[in-house]
Amino acid sequence: MLERLIAVTREAGGIIRSARDVDSSVREKSSPRDLVTNYDLLVQDFLRRELLKLLPEAGFLGEEGDERENLSRKEWVFIVDPIDGTTNFIQGYHNSCVSVGLAKQGQMEYGVVFNPYDGELYAAQRGKGAWLNGKPIACTDRPLDHSLLIFGSALYYRDLVGETLRLFNAAFPLVQDIRRFGSAALDLCYLAAGKAGAFFECRLCPWDYAAGSLIAREAGCTVTQLDGSPIDLFNKCGILAGSPGAWRELLALFQKGE
Repeated sequence: MLERLIAVTREAGGIIRSARDVDSSVREKSSPRDLVTNYDLLVQDFLRRELLKLLPEAGFLGEEGDERENLSRKEWVFIVDPIDGTTNFIQGYHNSCVSVGLAKQGQMEYGVVFNPYDGELYAAQRGKGAWLNGKPIACTDRPLDHSLLIFGSALYYRDLVGETLRLFNAAFPLVQDIRRFGSAALDLCYLAAGKAGAFFECRLCPWDYAAGSLIAREAGCTVTQLDGSPIDLFNKCGILAGSPGAWRELLALFQKGE
């Protein structure tokens, strides 16, 4: 199954890589900061069609579209973001990806994340490990003060600006440096590959983190909600992730300030 998911995800990435005249395809969803393009829709339609060929009985949860069936009753569910990092995609900042996760009975079993611009394809199978372009990867074991911290923020969640800045200000003096890249799926993969030590964002949707969370975990990371509780595959939640040591340091730091 994993190899077939990788093949479909690579082909979807080709659609993104071949995009032309992106500006003319942009429209707003909830605000000028919450955007979608015709390519998001095109890639999601492709993924729905091709993935359900692999597992016709599965449910399908994607970012674009109104389908919100009771997926918790499905044994298998695809959780898909056709273009994670849509604003990056529109601006020509090549940190965007296709994210494809497959869950069984509410637990992630397979995850594939592909950035078609740099050719990096991350993949994982539960209990079998994680890979970058076919080579095994593992998270860093550096402490927080020797680690890059990645954080995320969505400006259309205006109610979370203050909390995001509070966590940022708490962490900033204690880390080696901070980055913000604009794609949570890739952020989690960067943890898995040892490119950074920790990540947080106050609110994400399941398609933002489903595949990436499995890849990070299979590479040795800890991935939870901000309070340390298990993540929710079917509802929005905050995410705290990192190498086990860095995750513990951040969790204690964030809880101290509550």
